[in-house]
Amino acid sequence: MAATPQNPAASAPRRKVSRHRGEGQWAMGHFTPLNGNEQFKKDDDGLNVRTRIETIYSKRGFDSIDPNDLRGRMRWWGLYTQRKPGIDGGKTAILEPEELDDKYFMLRVRIDGGRLTTQQLRVIGEISQEFARGSADVTDRQNIQLHWIRIEDVPEIWNRLEAVGLSTTEACGDTPRVVIGSPVAGIAEDEIIDGTWAIDEIHERYIGSKEFSNLPRKFKTAISGSPLLDVVHEINDVAFVGVEHPEHGPGFDLWVGGGLSTNPKIGVRLGAWVPLAEVPDVWAGVIGIFRDYGYRRLRTRARLKFLVADWGAEKFRQILEDEYLKRKLVDGPAPAEPLQRWRDHVGVHRQQDGNFYVGFAPRVGRVDGTTLAKIADLAEAHGSGRVRTTVEQKMIVLDVTEDQVDSLVEALEALDLTAKPSPFRRGTMACTGIEYCKLAIVETKARGAALIDELERRLPDFDEPLTINLNGCPNACARIQVADIGLKGQLVLDDQGEQVEGFQVHLGGALGLEAGFGRKVRGLKVTSEELPDYVERVLKRFQAEREDGERFATWAARASEEALS
Repeated sequence: MAATPQNPAASAPRRKVSRHRGEGQWAMGHFTPLNGNEQFKKDDDGLNVRTRIETIYSKRGFDSIDPNDLRGRMRWWGLYTQRKPGIDGGKTAILEPEELDDKYFMLRVRIDGGRLTTQQLRVIGEISQEFARGSADVTDRQNIQLHWIRIEDVPEIWNRLEAVGLSTTEACGDTPRVVIGSPVAGIAEDEIIDGTWAIDEIHERYIGSKEFSNLPRKFKTAISGSPLLDVVHEINDVAFVGVEHPEHGPGFDLWVGGGLSTNPKIGVRLGAWVPLAEVPDVWAGVIGIFRDYGYRRLRTRARLKFLVADWGAEKFRQILEDEYLKRKLVDGPAPAEPLQRWRDHVGVHRQQDGNFYVGFAPRVGRVDGTTLAKIADLAEAHGSGRVRTTVEQKMIVLDVTEDQVDSLVEALEALDLTAKPSPFRRGTMACTGIEYCKLAIVETKARGAALIDELERRLPDFDEPLTINLNGCPNACARIQVADIGLKGQLVLDDQGEQVEGFQVHLGGALGLEAGFGRKVRGLKVTSEELPDYVERVLKRFQAEREDGERFATWAARASEEALS
C-alpha cells in the first residue's frame, strides 16, 4: 500500500515493539525477572537452600552443589566461596566464577548489635580452630568471619552456633543483613537512649522470615542511642540515631539511603522522630518500600540509595507514612555533632553502674581462634562475661570493676590487643583483600598491619585522630571514601613500568563531623611498596601546614595537590 498523508506509517520501516518493563519494581507491576539473580530468587527462596546443604551437599561434597546455590542462595546462610590461592589481582575481572572459586567457604557469623557472651565467643574460637584453620576476622559490621570452611562441616558448625544463640541466617545475600548497634548500648554513661530492645525485636520478627528474604539487593541497618554516633549511620540503608525531642523525650532520628561502593551516597534525614516502641514497625516500612519499589533491573542500581536519590526525602517519607505505616510520623530534631573524633570506644571508660568497659584494638580486625578463646577467658576473669564488637573492627570487655582494670589492660597488651593504641593502630582498617576475596585485586590485611608498624616507627609522636582504610577493590567494604586516607586497591605501574599492586588515594573523607567523601587528586596512585613513604610524607606536610586544632580532613580539603602528592 502506498504512503498517503492519511497513512504516513505505511512507508516507514517496521519497529519491533517490546513491552516496557521499567526498573523491575514490584509495586509498579514489573515482576518479570530481569537478570540472573532475580531469576534464581524467583525460582527458589534463598532460605530454602539450608535443607539442601544439610541433606545433600554436606554429604556429597562441593562438586554436588548447584551453581545457583553455590554463587547465589548459599549467601542467605552466610556462605561465600573464597578465592582460590595463587590467582593474582590482574585476573580478578577476567576469569569465570568457577575459575576463581576455591572449594572452601568464608562463613560469616551474624552478631546483631555486636553483643557476645564469653560462651558464644569461645564457641566461635573453637569452630575457628577445629574447622577454619584458626582464621577469624572482626568485620566493620560487628560480625566475625571464618575461612577455609568445608561444606561437609557446615551442619555441625550451625549446630554449635545455634546451641549458644548465634546464627549465620541472612548474614549475606539480598536480605536484611546484621543490625549494627552501639556496642555500649545500655552501658555508657552518656547514652541518650538504649536501642537494644528494637534490635532484638527486629531480629525476632523479621530475620529468617520470607517476608523480606527476597530484596533487590542487601539491606543494611544501624540503631544507636549514643551521642558519639558510633554506628556509621550516614552510610546505612536505614539508620535510627538517638536524639532528645523537646516535647516527647528520647527517641530516634530516621535516616535512609546511605551507602558506599562505586556510587557513594550519604543518607538523608526524613525529619521524623521515632519512639523506641515504633522502631521495628518503621524499619519494616522502610525495608518494605525497598522490597516493593526497589530497582531490580540492574544490579548496579538495586540499592535503596538510588531510589531515595530519585524520590527525595519528602516523597519517601510520604510513601512510608501513607502506604506502609498508615499514619503520620512526628517531626523531630537532627542529632548533634559528636564532641570527639574517635567513636570506637577504645580505652577505659566508666559505665552507668560505676564499673568500666575496656575497648581494645586487634590489628586491622585480624584475630584467630586461639585469641578469641583467650579474650573469653579474660572477660570472665575480669568482667561479667560480656563482650562486644564494634564497627571499627575493635572489641570491648564490659563490666570490669575498678580494681581489675589495670590487670585486664596488661593482659590484653600481652596478647597484642592494646587498649592504648597509637593513632595508626587505632585508626587503620582493612577489608579481607586478595587473600580470600574473589573480588579483590590487592592484598590488604598484611599490608595494613605492616603500615601500622612502619608509621609507629617513623612518626612516634603523631597523636592526632586519623583513619586509614585499605580496600582490595572498588567496592568499599572498608569505607575508603569516608576515611582520612582511603586506599582503593588496583594495579599500578612502578618506576620500571611493571604492573604491581597499589592503591588509588582518597583524602579527607569523614563521618560524624562534617560527613563527606574524600578528595581524589588527579593521577595520585601509589604502589603497595611505596605506601609507608607516601603516608609519612603527607602526614608530615599536614603537621607542618595545619592551623591550630585543624583536622586532617579539613586540611586535606584545602591543601594543594602538590602537598597531597
